[in-house]
Amino acid sequence: MLDIKYMREHEQDVRDAMRRRGASAPIEKALDLDRERRRLVTEVENLKRERNTASEAIGRLRKEGKDASERQQAVRAIGDRISGLDSRVRDIEAELRGVLLAIPNVPHASVPDGKGAEDNVAIRAWGSLRKFDFKPKPHVEIAENLGAVDFARAARMTGAGFHVFVGQCARLERALIQFMLDLHTREHGYTEVSTPFVCNSAAMTGTGQLPKMAEDMYCLDKDGLYLVPTAEVPVTNIYREEIIERPLPVYLTAYSPCFRREAGSAGKETRGLIRVHQFDKVEMVKFVEPETSYAELEKLVANAEAVLQRLELPYRVLLLCAGDISFAAAKCYDIELWAPGQDAWLEVSSCSNFEAFQARRAGIRYRNKAGKAEFVHTLNGSGVALARLMVAILENGQQADGSVVLPAAIVPYMGGVSRLERDMRL
Repeated sequence: MLDIKYMREHEQDVRDAMRRRGASAPIEKALDLDRERRRLVTEVENLKRERNTASEAIGRLRKEGKDASERQQAVRAIGDRISGLDSRVRDIEAELRGVLLAIPNVPHASVPDGKGAEDNVAIRAWGSLRKFDFKPKPHVEIAENLGAVDFARAARMTGAGFHVFVGQCARLERALIQFMLDLHTREHGYTEVSTPFVCNSAAMTGTGQLPKMAEDMYCLDKDGLYLVPTAEVPVTNIYREEIIERPLPVYLTAYSPCFRREAGSAGKETRGLIRVHQFDKVEMVKFVEPETSYAELEKLVANAEAVLQRLELPYRVLLLCAGDISFAAAKCYDIELWAPGQDAWLEVSSCSNFEAFQARRAGIRYRNKAGKAEFVHTLNGSGVALARLMVAILENGQQADGSVVLPAAIVPYMGGVSRLERDMRL
């Protein structure tokens, strides 16, 4: 959420930022409500001064033994007026907050202009694309030939966009989660947390999923809870409505399943693991001082890259343009893996700096060097998403005989298994 004071003092900058995003934001309504709120607050303050003056006059009249009933009646009328205005102020503040919740974050100055994904900027790449002496197969064909993934049974028990990992592929999923958690905690300085997989609306609002993306969430209507779209939500909300008293930065990492209604476009993306309604992910979240947040963003991206480097998977890093960054982000990098069976790059990590946007919504503060409480800067990044990581491992490691050679770094987590071969079918 943007600071209304900042919007008031930098109105044109905010309008320019929304144009860069291509966003239609209720800026005028927010400023109108703010003006009305401030006018009413001033009126209340003036009435309180008038009431104090009248009360002092009543005291003098009583000391002089004179009748103060008329003044008392006037004071009561002023009090009623103040109560009515206070109620109106509360209503306006609630309406203003609702309007502010609909306004996206201001892109950082270093974010390039652009309308969509086609305008994102590739800033670096790592690894060499494998040259095959056979036509590489897509992951669906590889997995089904191995008996490693069952899409049909998942669809029958739940619906389209879900999957069942089988045998060594199920073990591989578990091994990758453990590998990433170990890397982030042992080498990158993160503390592992295990959080709920459901959150209330306040938590979802705090990180920016609500109200903007309500239609993409799975909601448990009876309980007023949502299945988490990412561990970003519960991990960030660990400090909701708190002042973080421990020294910054704070690095947290967590595994969670992720649930999202959106399943992409029709056609090839709806079958397989590229766009699914449920997938596993290891998330990294940072709480940092404002002065260091952009340096911390670069470190966050490096932490995600380290996962892919250890797994020897070719990837590229994109700086997202203003028209493609998420609602809450001020700056975002995407990391994409090469999938030879798709002949395409697939996003596997998104690393964002939200500045104080989430913290202001969620009431997360820290004490600066002067001891004053102010909003912290929050960052999060995928470290990384499992479904598309599995796609890349299957497609890059595939062999002519249908087996899949696994990255060396994951073999110890697989109990020495270095190759996926035809497994027992369900």
